[in-house]
Amino acid sequence: MANSHVQKTASSKNAPNSASDLRIGVDLGGSKISAIGLDREGRELARHRIPTPRNDYHATLAAITELVAMIEQQCGRRGTVGIGMPGSISPTTGRVQNANSTWLNGKPFDRDLRTALGRDIRLANDANCFALSESIDGAGQEARSVFGVILGTGCGGGLVIDKTLINGPKGIAGEWGHNPLPWPRLSPPNAELPGPKCWCGKHGCIESWVSGPALERDFAQAAKRQTTGPAILKLAENGDPEAQACLDRHASRLARGLAMVVNIFDPEVIVLGGGLSQMPHLYQVLPDQMAPYIFADSKTIDIRPPRYGDDSGVRGAAWLWDLDKV
Repeated sequence: MANSHVQKTASSKNAPNSASDLRIGVDLGGSKISAIGLDREGRELARHRIPTPRNDYHATLAAITELVAMIEQQCGRRGTVGIGMPGSISPTTGRVQNANSTWLNGKPFDRDLRTALGRDIRLANDANCFALSESIDGAGQEARSVFGVILGTGCGGGLVIDKTLINGPKGIAGEWGHNPLPWPRLSPPNAELPGPKCWCGKHGCIESWVSGPALERDFAQAAKRQTTGPAILKLAENGDPEAQACLDRHASRLARGLAMVVNIFDPEVIVLGGGLSQMPHLYQVLPDQMAPYIFADSKTIDIRPPRYGDDSGVRGAAWLWDLDKV
């Protein structure tokens, strides 16, 4: 595999202006931006969070710059900076592609951040950062290969082998959420073709079936009432048949989507992240529901909750630098 198709946790090329034992990670989310400072061993030194200036590109740059300054002021030294972001930087154009925070798309985000921060930075998709964090010192730290899944407002994924992110020549490796739902059901009332329209413009993307908003939409359509994901889970625990049927449909769709990934990537460990990863029944039902679709005689699947929960993304951004090579 060519080096241009992978992203190491660090490289000596384009190092920051001064060496430090401080790693700074920034997680750019749709509603909030989090920043964290880690020492060489991954211990947390500082943390800050501010609302995301939605639909304002220049304010987003300013907010990230402010957060980095706050971390460095608290820690008393300059650090390396890694950024977890929605979408990715296109290797072809050098601009943001595929971000559901659409005000970033088409912008030279990494170039503008380097200018604003006055140093080199590392950027990776937020799901990639999640996967990297859980691979380095999280739920999958002993595994050679890890698929990290984000099940939240959207649906993303990251591939890691030997603590190394797999990006691909187009920078889109792990974007399983924008493939069609495999093995779709054809029979009413739960027919899955052509599927809901996704924000990307296509119909039936996995993200449009298994994300948090997709779960809530499915319940509203079937039960003729609206509520949140946690409320659906609570209703099911209290014996509501419509809520349970909604969770069953969601688990089936997620199982089929993950089975497709296993048939292509065959990871040792799958780690679930995002808000829906807190639903305990997924770890109980997904292995059995995935098994019929796995093209192997061994159907064993190791699916785990994240060690760091919501912090995995921002920690993974910090881990984009290897201080031993700075």
